[in-house]
Amino acid sequence: MLETVVVVFHLLGALGVVALVLLQQGKGADAGASFGAGASNTVFGSQGSSTFLSKFTAILAAGFFITSLGLGYFAKEKAHQLTQVGLPDPAVLEVPKQKPASDDVPVLQEQKSANSATDVPPAPEQK
Repeated sequence: MLETVVVVFHLLGALGVVALVLLQQGKGADAGASFGAGASNTVFGSQGSSTFLSKFTAILAAGFFITSLGLGYFAKEKAHQLTQVGLPDPAVLEVPKQKPASDDVPVLQEQKSANSATDVPPAPEQK
């Protein structure tokens, strides 16, 4: 529940910072207004929007950093909980012994006795 609230504030702060940065004028805009080019910003007072928007942007940026640290803390806690599950040790793999290549070839019993050194087949008779 608390994590959801922090995520919502984090997203709202991020969007707010982006919007406020885009609303602010650059430093070169003040020099043009002092020479009479363009209308001065009197909506935010005689000082213009620079102090109000820059202070509010700084407050939102600080809130964004605080919520970032909070989300990092929540992520660390979740990772710590996942490591405490208590899974058993991985099983040891049994690697079978390889048989010699001669065992792979099937040999019939008749051929085995015929190929032995003591049993020599009779020579064919010639006529």
